[in-house]
Amino acid sequence: MGVKRLTLAFILSHGACNPQWDGRRPLSGGSDQAAIEAVRAAGGDVDVSFGGWSGAKLGISCKTTAALAAAYQKVIAAYSLQAIDVDIEHTEVASAAVRKRVVAALAAVRSADPGLEISITFATSESGPEASGRSLIADAAAIGFQPTAWTVMPFDFGKPLTDMGHASIRGVEALARELAAACHTSEASAYEHIGISSMNGHTDEASEVVSVEDFETMLAFAQQNHLARFTFWSVNRDRPCSASEECSGISQLPYAFTDVIASY
Repeated sequence: MGVKRLTLAFILSHGACNPQWDGRRPLSGGSDQAAIEAVRAAGGDVDVSFGGWSGAKLGISCKTTAALAAAYQKVIAAYSLQAIDVDIEHTEVASAAVRKRVVAALAAVRSADPGLEISITFATSESGPEASGRSLIADAAAIGFQPTAWTVMPFDFGKPLTDMGHASIRGVEALARELAAACHTSEASAYEHIGISSMNGHTDEASEVVSVEDFETMLAFAQQNHLARFTFWSVNRDRPCSASEECSGISQLPYAFTDVIASY
């Protein structure tokens, strides 16, 4: 048992509608391509994630649905990807026009490659998707598009919480209700198109900590409800040290969170 698949992040815009790693490293010939080849040589595979919080977003830089779909497809073709993730945050998710463009472009990509796994990742509150997340779901439903996973990030809730495992589950339960209503399906079916992307240890909120035990709580829920995706940010933080972006900031065994994910 072990992790066979890693998500590498992030693809951003390098001027106009040009996808590059972090918006500054080319797709081919560099350390990113070498990392993908190394993972595959070891028997694993990779997903590639677009977007994130910082940097220039393709959804904004690519001014049409066709151009954005072509940018996604350029990356898919460069690495013969089987799965992609669009982490739609900050400036990209804030615009109604951009949200619609992202969903429409992903629908076009799915039409061109029906076997491709597509995850749309976005923030959530403890009570479920916020207005922008609900808009994404409605926009997708309006054009008949269903990604492989609607993946929520159940952290940075903005208030002190002592049980992040169950708080995360409450957010996912609310997403299932929202998705079932928008897609006219059962909640059981909705869960099969839902993912969790948590954050290990200290999050961006000073008072918020997601423990290994919280991950185990989420794992049990994911197993019970057959979720489409269970992942976290990030494996390079999955080790102990003083509070830092480069580690979890809590007392833990190295790769303790990865071990939980690997059980799914």
